[in-house]
Amino acid sequence: MSKSVINSDKAPAAIGTYSQAIKAGNTVYLSGQIPLDPKTMELVEGFEAQTVQVFENLKSVIEAAGGSFKDVVKLNIFLTDLSHFATVNEVMGRYFQQPYPARAAIGVAALPKGAQVEMDGILVID
Repeated sequence: MSKSVINSDKAPAAIGTYSQAIKAGNTVYLSGQIPLDPKTMELVEGFEAQTVQVFENLKSVIEAAGGSFKDVVKLNIFLTDLSHFATVNEVMGRYFQQPYPARAAIGVAALPKGAQVEMDGILVID
């Protein structure tokens, strides 16, 4: 099986020893995205704005892989405060339509750079 690196200059550059995504066959594994503005590499302010930025970053990588949000089969959401879950649902509804992907929402103590939200996922491209 071959694998290839997916990279988008419209998403934040990797800040460690990882790729933005890896494609293996017709499956794409998305690395976690935090709410960094790809132009400034700084966190955006406010929880809703952070959530939107994460989805925009994911969208850029997904599009670089040749897919769209309809191809996402699994989404993992990491939150430093689970009380923001309703906001995540509302923002997610702007990006996804039914059938929604399988999803997990996980409360964590901290995220890189002090982010309040991070997401990763898996998509399958036909």
